[in-house]
Amino acid sequence: MPKLPTYQTDHQTITFNNSNRQIQLTIITPEIIRVSENRGDHGASYAIEGDKETTTTYTVKQQPDHYEITTTALTIKVDAAMHIDAYDANSNPLVTDYRGSRTPLDRGIDEEHKKFVQEEGHNVPGADDQNNPDYFQVVKDLAPDEQIYGLGDKTGYLNKRGYEYDDWNTDNPAPHLENFTRLYKSIPVIIGLKAGHPYGLFFDNPYRSHFDFGKENPNYYFYSAEAGNLNYYLIGGKTLKDIVTNYTYLTGRTPLPQKWTLGYQQSRWGYSASQKMVQDIVDSMHKYDLPFDVIHLDIDYMRGYRVFTWNDEAYQGNPQKFVTDLKATGTKIVAIIDPGVKKDPGYNIYDQGIKNDYFVKDPAGNVYVNQVWPGDAVFPDFGRRAVQKWWGKNDQFLTDMGVAGIWNDMNEPASFQGEIPQDIVFSDHDQPSTHKKMHNVYGHNMAKATYDGVKRATGRRPFVITRAAYSGTQKYSTVWTGDNHSIWPHLQLLIPQLCNLGISGFTFAGTDIAGLGSDATPELLTRWIEAAIFSPLLRNHSAMGTRAQEPWAFGEPTLSIYRKFLKLRYRFIPYLYDLFAKESKNGLPLMRPLVLNYEDDPRVRNINDQYLVGDAILVAPIVQPSQTKRLVYLPAGKWIDFWNHREYDGQQDIVVDAPLDKLPMFIKQGTILPWGAEVDHISETPDSTMAFNVYGDSGSYHHYQDNGLDFKYQHGEFNDYLVNVDHGQVSVELVHHGFQPYREITVNLNNQPVTLTYNSTTEHYE
Repeated sequence: MPKLPTYQTDHQTITFNNSNRQIQLTIITPEIIRVSENRGDHGASYAIEGDKETTTTYTVKQQPDHYEITTTALTIKVDAAMHIDAYDANSNPLVTDYRGSRTPLDRGIDEEHKKFVQEEGHNVPGADDQNNPDYFQVVKDLAPDEQIYGLGDKTGYLNKRGYEYDDWNTDNPAPHLENFTRLYKSIPVIIGLKAGHPYGLFFDNPYRSHFDFGKENPNYYFYSAEAGNLNYYLIGGKTLKDIVTNYTYLTGRTPLPQKWTLGYQQSRWGYSASQKMVQDIVDSMHKYDLPFDVIHLDIDYMRGYRVFTWNDEAYQGNPQKFVTDLKATGTKIVAIIDPGVKKDPGYNIYDQGIKNDYFVKDPAGNVYVNQVWPGDAVFPDFGRRAVQKWWGKNDQFLTDMGVAGIWNDMNEPASFQGEIPQDIVFSDHDQPSTHKKMHNVYGHNMAKATYDGVKRATGRRPFVITRAAYSGTQKYSTVWTGDNHSIWPHLQLLIPQLCNLGISGFTFAGTDIAGLGSDATPELLTRWIEAAIFSPLLRNHSAMGTRAQEPWAFGEPTLSIYRKFLKLRYRFIPYLYDLFAKESKNGLPLMRPLVLNYEDDPRVRNINDQYLVGDAILVAPIVQPSQTKRLVYLPAGKWIDFWNHREYDGQQDIVVDAPLDKLPMFIKQGTILPWGAEVDHISETPDSTMAFNVYGDSGSYHHYQDNGLDFKYQHGEFNDYLVNVDHGQVSVELVHHGFQPYREITVNLNNQPVTLTYNSTTEHYE
């Protein structure tokens, strides 16, 4: 029998040694265990900030052929060959090392034919650079009944089993389909369900990496990286919700946003070329009675694409007045910023960066130049704290103008003259590094710099949007899924993309409604706004040169249907805001796959065209052209049709009529939901009344209220209302009172409103 490795313990870290390797297991919490091996790379995590280790009781026992490290939630077995196997508290296998050899798909292809295949433009599978001395891989058993979710917004379907993906943030505007292995973000977390038992696996390594979930061989899945340390986290929990909560404990949770950011946002590359064009869009939104909160300004508001400038001439010499006047009518401005700084001596941002040595350099010490929108451009070295502070301070140029949010784009980083070489010198937590390591966290560091700068400048909860991201970026930024197209496959992709982003920690996410590229049709635009109406970020965005896709662009009936669903969205904003308040504490997404709530139901594990909003609302959009009926699966419980109030038993398929103006929606029986007033924008003045709708004759609900703007809620300035309905008896309790309460609360029960008034003397609703 092979000799077991020796081991030593230091607090909650157990180090195993044999003649070849040294592997450490660190107990972070009873449900999170880190596996690491130092392979010479240094630098702190970008995903995990602060000390997450909690005092945890554990045991180490030696068995004849392995060690067992046990907490109350997990058991890890380590054998003589340093295999790492994880089990839950009931000894169910979760993540176990594969004992066989890999069988690459290119086996049997000789070098001559491989060359021909590659020259024709095809990818050769299994081409990992295993001759690279820095390369490593982790191969795990794949059970016959195992589903794999997560990885952020990769292409394809909800369940990633059978597919391969790369983590290397990539700007590729081509219409991405399920065969695309990489997009704009690298979120290396998987949420698994193995024979019905949940687990999480997070590989915290920013280098270029690869995942294969049984495409190569159905008996295993593997992760490989071209460099860096072995560093992954085994995450346990009794449910999939526990896994998501534990993962977001580790990497951070989306903070509570300003309430207006949940309103509708209109955008197009081209609006911002002049003040008149922006004003015309705002006027049209009002003219057509379309509630909205935000207009986005793309790159053409700048002076020659120079970041932190404004083309004053196109804005009648006073853009600050224009932005301020819009805000007074309820319209906020979000402005784009790219990382590429125009190489232009005399331009103050370029001059400051050169003077302070803030831009990345080539190995010879020269400032590296590539091209983006302004032409020749240089790139801030966001891995340095001083550069982050400088960048964040420059954001004040926009906030002083009255800009309400900042949209970071092109931060993979994108470049027009070929990809930035891997040996270009970037910084890693102020230490010299290379683009090879820092590429995937470049957008993350830019988002952090922007978040910190906006927070310092305004004191409000920053609204930052980023295209590129890494695990943990959710602490600083909203995301969208990047440059999609006006095609039905991208509408179909919306649901699995946003659901996987949600369980990967990115609660505040959305897509470009109706697509950025290509040309929308009336039906596609209509079905897209219906499908996306509950996505946290609700933005219609399109590219210059494509067919216009504003709500009025196609006339009737498109306009009326679009208006109907925007007005519906605003009714549900109090509910979405409640979900954000809960998410900031438990990490659970607003828009979520059915499997997150019903993991014991095999039927929901591969549903790609339905989603839940919190626990209460089931949405089943139409995502196929010319379809006016669809099959809807209802999970366990009783469900009420939102539109006609018909009741259905769960765990069955039903056929639903879905004409062009209908979005199939179902509310779980026993639910109470807040019902916002019909408004044309989200006011910064606190609401004085609130209504709640009851689905069934009993239920309870916690409702959250604060000023929707700043951080005072962190010091107790918020209200927590408990609304109870018990067979027609209604009560409202102010569980936490730290903010100006509603004057009146109305509870609608079976179309019978019950109105309660706040008594300031007794501090009760009567």
